[in-house]
Amino acid sequence: MKFTIDKSNFLKVLQRIQGIVEKRNTMPILANVLIEASGGKINISATDLEVFIKDSSVANVTEEGSVTANARKLFEIVKELPDNSIDISRGKDEKVTVKAGKARFNIMGLPSKDFPVFPAIDDTKLEAVESENLKEMIDKTSFAVSTDETRYNINGFLLEKEDTRIRMVATDGHRLAFIEKKDMKGVASAEKEGVLLPRKGVMEMRKLLDEKEGSFFLGVTEKSAVMKKDDTIISVRLLEGEFPDYKKVIPKDNDKEVLADRSNLLHSLKRVSILSSDKIKGVKFIFSNSNLTVSSSSPDIGEATEEIDIEYGGEDIEIAFNARYFIDMLEAVAEDKVRIALKDSLSPGFIRPTGNDEYTYIIMPMRL
Repeated sequence: MKFTIDKSNFLKVLQRIQGIVEKRNTMPILANVLIEASGGKINISATDLEVFIKDSSVANVTEEGSVTANARKLFEIVKELPDNSIDISRGKDEKVTVKAGKARFNIMGLPSKDFPVFPAIDDTKLEAVESENLKEMIDKTSFAVSTDETRYNINGFLLEKEDTRIRMVATDGHRLAFIEKKDMKGVASAEKEGVLLPRKGVMEMRKLLDEKEGSFFLGVTEKSAVMKKDDTIISVRLLEGEFPDYKKVIPKDNDKEVLADRSNLLHSLKRVSILSSDKIKGVKFIFSNSNLTVSSSSPDIGEATEEIDIEYGGEDIEIAFNARYFIDMLEAVAEDKVRIALKDSLSPGFIRPTGNDEYTYIIMPMRL
């Protein structure tokens, strides 16, 4: 295998696959990137066996073939090379040679036949997707996904369709983020009504959605979700298991409604939480007539109190929440005001941005 490629083109595809390369090195081949050269271009693939990505770039291929090399080291080398063309070749014993100007690197590779096979993609299952809507759904739920690997059924997103409505739901057991879109193109073709998408795969798709130009295509089958844009393909293996019945935790009788300025509440919580316990970020909320007092204290650090003007005329309520959970939600929405619905000091709070009934956030109270 031998080809010459422009540095900027090569760097772009190598950078794109870095987030997927397996870091724990359970299998040496998963730390590598597969490079296949033929027909005037190169294909580059990477996987951790859960997420697969393939991209391509034009190249001057003088000898067709394939090889694998350490993805991170190859990226770091190419990044530091001067801005001109780069010569790549495979030598004996799967050794990969990288040359640019007077610089020369030899990287030990592994046989390309040992690299996992990229899943077959059925283009007929892919539909154009509204990228801005999908970005919004991910951005307003991703922070609520559980990072506890023992709870694999909530280590990702529930993507659910019902009639013409598409929902994305995420929870970590302490909070729940829920967004629903009507008549959203490109997702309604899913073969199953509800699928579990792993967090890592969805976040790689989200990176791709940041690219403004071009059309995005999405397909969901019984075993995988696939996103395609131009020459880039991301295939994600679906999670197995049952997502919790989220509809049961959405409060139905929270009759005490508070209207608060989103920006004021956000910055107040950021300030007050500085003196809360680093682990639990507990902040006390006291709702009274037209006033909210937020406070935190830590025996080792100190205490903080701040008052905020709100629209509320009900009985006083004292409740504690994890400030980080509140901040995550307030940073994810753009509306000027949020509506907080409460029942009592022991029941979950229900939060929505005003004028937007698509998005719902549930947060469990704490004991301080």
